[in-house]
Amino acid sequence: MTNLDYKEAVEWLFVQAPNYQIEGEKAYKPGLDNIKKLCSFFGNPQEKIRCIHIGGTNGKGSTSNMLASVLQESGYNVGLYNSPHLIDFTERIKVNGENCDKQFVYDFILKLKNLPQDIRPSFFEFTTIMAFEYFSRKKVDFAIIEVGLGGRLDSTNIITPLVCAITNVQLDHQNILGDTIEEIAAEKAGIIKPEIPVVSGDENMVVKNIIKAKAEKEHSLLIDATKIETLLVSDLKGDYQKKNIRVVLGLVEQLKQLNVNISEENIEKGLLKVHENTGFIGRWFEYSKNPLTICDTGHNQAGLEYIFSQLNSINKDKHIILGFVNDKKIDEVMGILPDNSKFYFAKPSIHRGRHPEDYEDLLQKAKINYKIFDSVQEAYLSAKQECKDDEMIFIGGSNFVVGEFLEKNLEISK
Repeated sequence: MTNLDYKEAVEWLFVQAPNYQIEGEKAYKPGLDNIKKLCSFFGNPQEKIRCIHIGGTNGKGSTSNMLASVLQESGYNVGLYNSPHLIDFTERIKVNGENCDKQFVYDFILKLKNLPQDIRPSFFEFTTIMAFEYFSRKKVDFAIIEVGLGGRLDSTNIITPLVCAITNVQLDHQNILGDTIEEIAAEKAGIIKPEIPVVSGDENMVVKNIIKAKAEKEHSLLIDATKIETLLVSDLKGDYQKKNIRVVLGLVEQLKQLNVNISEENIEKGLLKVHENTGFIGRWFEYSKNPLTICDTGHNQAGLEYIFSQLNSINKDKHIILGFVNDKKIDEVMGILPDNSKFYFAKPSIHRGRHPEDYEDLLQKAKINYKIFDSVQEAYLSAKQECKDDEMIFIGGSNFVVGEFLEKNLEISK
């Protein structure tokens, strides 16, 4: 297999099963029928691994990577399934921080091309069964599985985990999950299974009550992570990580109840070595110190509110690069933009990327200092040129914006 063979195989996967709705075809296929058929076709690899299931609106990636780091520090062989990837497809499937082997991805996609006609999976279903199979072959001690979208009908919900977690519930993907917090919370709570402990990190009483009701219905132990007190910190620097750390501690305590050997030192070191142990980037990631350049993948209103609040706490003038996808409610973002900032709006280079010219009327109404660019890289180079020594740059608004920025610049900075 050449690198070109690999790239062509992954490109086939994106074309065959697009990530999102494209040209009238819905890529998101709620329900478990397809994934059940897929798993059966491959011999149900999900039944051969011990899983931990992590759902929620924001914080899933950070929580799952912090837990993976803690378990790695404890000496375990840890599989980690996250989405989306930022630079390369293989980031989605890792074992002990190492990206999935490209040869495996290539060989597995060849098998997917020969599926029976009655199995027409989505892109995420393809990647989910790929992760299950990879973790089974690698004989991981634990596989940490991040929910893709929602929970109840998400293709990862075929697993029976040791413990699960719901980090929080916010308005996001309303076109699929429901228009209200109550509806979305019910979807997220769908990962709670009979007699499987669930850790909840949400402070909203409406959400708490929905999760509590589901846990009681399933006779599942409910751990309220918001009541966990700790001074532990992580090398993931966003202020919002304090909430995610509590969820991790709740998960760790339940694993210890199952005789998983995790020491206090393992926890402390694991939280402090997430980048090193898992290769996780993109969450309040410091790309450079001079000028101070931060990127963060937070993309819904709740996530951006946390990020912009932290930006406002930094006493520097800011150059903020933002880009969005087609389903983003831009007007909500305009109302929470940071102070003392010059803005650079760019189109993410994906099919769903929205060109800033489409929402320039909102930029004008917001009465902000802004420029528009055709690409993220053009916006970054402009911001870098204008940024003074005592100022900073921020890149965000979408996973795709951060991924595009890192793909273009991460190797340059090394």
